[in-house]
Amino acid sequence: MKFFLIIFLLTLATDVAEFTDSTDSDTLIVGAFCSLNPEEHIHPPDWETMNFTGISRTAYSIIQIDGKSAVKAKSEQSSSGLVREVEIDLKEYPILRWTWRAENIFEKGSIHEKNGDDYPTRLYILFDYDIGHLPWGLRQRIRILRTFYGRIPTRAINYIWESNEPKGTIVQNPYTRLVTMVVVESGEDNLGKWISYERNVYEDYKTIFGEEPPVIGGIAIMTDSDDTRESATSYFRNISFHKE
Repeated sequence: MKFFLIIFLLTLATDVAEFTDSTDSDTLIVGAFCSLNPEEHIHPPDWETMNFTGISRTAYSIIQIDGKSAVKAKSEQSSSGLVREVEIDLKEYPILRWTWRAENIFEKGSIHEKNGDDYPTRLYILFDYDIGHLPWGLRQRIRILRTFYGRIPTRAINYIWESNEPKGTIVQNPYTRLVTMVVVESGEDNLGKWISYERNVYEDYKTIFGEEPPVIGGIAIMTDSDDTRESATSYFRNISFHKE
């Protein structure tokens, strides 16, 4: 499937989202999923569907579960995501917090192999990285794509729930070196539970790439099972950035 750098954000809107979800200046709420009424919303407002050519789509919906609303993702040998274009300076808002829940992991899942590159839960952080720092051939491909599709991200961190690798594992995506995978949950112990996370994305970026981070350009959530040809069900609750 997935050369994420090239096709990842072709469906993004051109306007950068304004953060009107929170009156707290210390908090930027990117996904206020718990506040959504399932009778009024099919998908969360301000989030666009991210599809891949020739691949069945993961089904996303707003539901009530355990007394709160959430985004439900149901993947049957499929892959698609929800993405929101934002602009966040990590020097001001370095802390990322989110909550998700997975019902299963993949028997064939592997962070190291293309045919195992599926995860019940993913959270992408997409950066406006200077294209001039990339290899010449890759720069040319991105320039061509931008001619037709506009803004395309050039670097990403992907927080994932992995089948086997331990928490804290950091590796390049098997499809592209411009996406780095960070394992924040692993195995079966916490399946069926709501798990909340906090990451200092500013420090993660410096650890991974050895330099100051550029501005964040987008956030995406995804549940996919097209490479393993399996299935998965997961749920996502609120996503927010905070001052340190």
